[in-house]
Amino acid sequence: MKRFMIVALGLGAVLYLTSGMAFSACGKVTIGEMNWGSAQVIANVEKFILETGYGCQVELIQTATVPCMTSMVEKSEPDIASEIWINSVKAIFEKGVRDGRVISAGNVLKDGGVESWWIPKYVAEKHPHIKTVSDLIANASLFKDPEDPSKGRFYSCPSGWVCKIINNNLFNAYGMGKAFNNFNPGSAEGLAASIAKAAARQQPWVGYYWSPTPIMGKYPMVELQLNEYDAEGHACNAKEDCDKPHAGRYPPSDVLAATTKKFADSHPKELEFIKKIAITNDVLSEVLAWGEDNQAEGNEMAGYFMLKYEKIWSAWLPADVAAKVKQALK
Repeated sequence: MKRFMIVALGLGAVLYLTSGMAFSACGKVTIGEMNWGSAQVIANVEKFILETGYGCQVELIQTATVPCMTSMVEKSEPDIASEIWINSVKAIFEKGVRDGRVISAGNVLKDGGVESWWIPKYVAEKHPHIKTVSDLIANASLFKDPEDPSKGRFYSCPSGWVCKIINNNLFNAYGMGKAFNNFNPGSAEGLAASIAKAAARQQPWVGYYWSPTPIMGKYPMVELQLNEYDAEGHACNAKEDCDKPHAGRYPPSDVLAATTKKFADSHPKELEFIKKIAITNDVLSEVLAWGEDNQAEGNEMAGYFMLKYEKIWSAWLPADVAAKVKQALK
């Protein structure tokens, strides 16, 4: 199945582009492909649609958030950044906008990037009364720590991650210590494995995670209701020496596509396509879960998305362009 999908995507593009039917006005386009799964999916989807639908010659440039945005602001390259978690480069991005070097091209993650505290869906369905942190504390015995059965176990982030510091402060602000141990899973793999192990045994689990990720695609989770986000409180929570931890939530994270102003001015039709890209966390997590199960590369996951979610991507395109892309997939 995986091989069929990548052949259908890759060979279809080659045949279509060499058939003499594609546009030639678009020219060369560069896309910054970030070094994580969801960004690789989006970059490869953009590449395929720009090539088959708009006749562009697309090059993917391997990069990461900060160097990509810095290069776009200072050098006007690459043309497109496929997925920018704006909170991590806010100052650079805003400077680029002010200087007329970059523009926002819309939210590629329709519901934004999400960081939060979660319980598995099967736990939420069995114990529907657990909705808030207070409910969690009152039912700590369900989440028994195997090394200290007198308390529950909360799975936090590994040491060295910023979210470890934030979770420590939230843990204190919510008074979690009276009922839970704040457990360090040791690594990203350890955190993911704890969820997979609990799911396999249908055991209770509570802790931190983020979306979109393969884990969220494989194991449906329900977000605990945390208090409202407060910018000043969250800024303190991000400090190890925060003197007044705030019992709030993680901030919403806008996840944008961005283009250089040069590209926006010279490629208005292609820009309209980029601006319309919007994928939900649930869909992208499902694609990433498929990719992990099949050991797929970014272009293979893009092929899976294009073949399975035609209704989503075709809505981003004019009818004539969508028809060209559909033909290329045959």
